[in-house]
Amino acid sequence: MSEEPGGVVVYWRPMCTYCMKLLTQLRFTRLQYTRVNIWRDPDAAAFVRSVADGNETVPTVTVTGRAMVNPSKRELLEAVEAYAPHLLPKGS
Repeated sequence: MSEEPGGVVVYWRPMCTYCMKLLTQLRFTRLQYTRVNIWRDPDAAAFVRSVADGNETVPTVTVTGRAMVNPSKRELLEAVEAYAPHLLPKGS
């Protein structure tokens, strides 16, 4: 499950400090991504559990459908560079 199979999707939940940290860091990258609140989307929560050993570990991010559980900003941008370089802002 990914909101946009060719894009970046950040699965998060309110009050998650790891989510807020990653989302704040991404704000400065100009990377386009979709945010999905797993507390409001049962299918998204089920997807996260399916890739996180049954846990609702967030942030979980997909890059062109490839799941990453609790990635750092660097790991996420490296995955975008490897699998979806067209999504990187010009001049990055």
